[in-house]
Amino acid sequence: MDANSPPATIDLAAILRDTEVQEVLDGLDRDLVGLAPVKRRIREIAAFLVVTRARQSLGIEAGTPSLHMSFTGNPGTGKTTVAMRMAEMLHRLGYVRKGRVVSVTRDDLVGQYIGHTAPKTKEVLKRAMGGVLFIDEAYYLYRPENERDYGQEAIEILLQVMENHRDDLVVILAGYRDPMAAFFRSNPGMRSRIAHHIEFPDYTPDELLAITGSMMAHQNYHPDDEALTAIREYIARRITQPQFANARSMRNALDRARLRQANRLFEAALAGATTDAEALKTITAADIRASRVFAQGTATGDR
Repeated sequence: MDANSPPATIDLAAILRDTEVQEVLDGLDRDLVGLAPVKRRIREIAAFLVVTRARQSLGIEAGTPSLHMSFTGNPGTGKTTVAMRMAEMLHRLGYVRKGRVVSVTRDDLVGQYIGHTAPKTKEVLKRAMGGVLFIDEAYYLYRPENERDYGQEAIEILLQVMENHRDDLVVILAGYRDPMAAFFRSNPGMRSRIAHHIEFPDYTPDELLAITGSMMAHQNYHPDDEALTAIREYIARRITQPQFANARSMRNALDRARLRQANRLFEAALAGATTDAEALKTITAADIRASRVFAQGTATGDR
């Protein structure tokens, strides 16, 4: 065998070790509650990219893999967080130069008058080049009911860049499942460029409880026994109400509970009570049950 020939074998485990991709995958398992099908797909993509890199090392050419993605699911299901982890993984494997995400919406791409959209879109693409562009609620780019809308111009620029610069930019389109499906039906060119479609499920009540507990612990709070029961009841009620946003709604609920706790301690201090460290860290059932979610006949809200 010629001395300059590529090696006949390659150690896939060494690629995992040298790129530290396994750390990213372990971090997903450790830091994100639930999302089992999402984590499984991310591992499959990681395996594909490691094997692709190994093939290239052995001189087995297969072209640059298409890595553009679609994340569909309800709000608060971790799409932005997973996009950031994906960017980190792609960077470690050498598929993007920068392990960062530029997150945008329609307003960042589409102008309000003729000649405004192209420079806006190109400026965003310039900032995102070398990394990941995350377009949230991507279906709003396309508004066929408005003949004066300039979203189609942004789509056409995106399509060209996604094809011609796919070795230096990964685009992730995100949004609700049904509107995203309609968007792809109306824009077959966009769908043909998306290699990976990943659906994010809603969290179960037990997963939401675990997420809330993790949020509280991160901020050095903890619920007392009665508060834990109240949180379970809050979740059971809130998930049936409009505009529920999974982990995002639970974060909002916790923020409101912290405000109520602070007000409760403040009023007690004005009445002459002393406050210790344990009291400062404890969320009580009263702090949770003061939410209007527990009010009879109330339809909405994280309050």
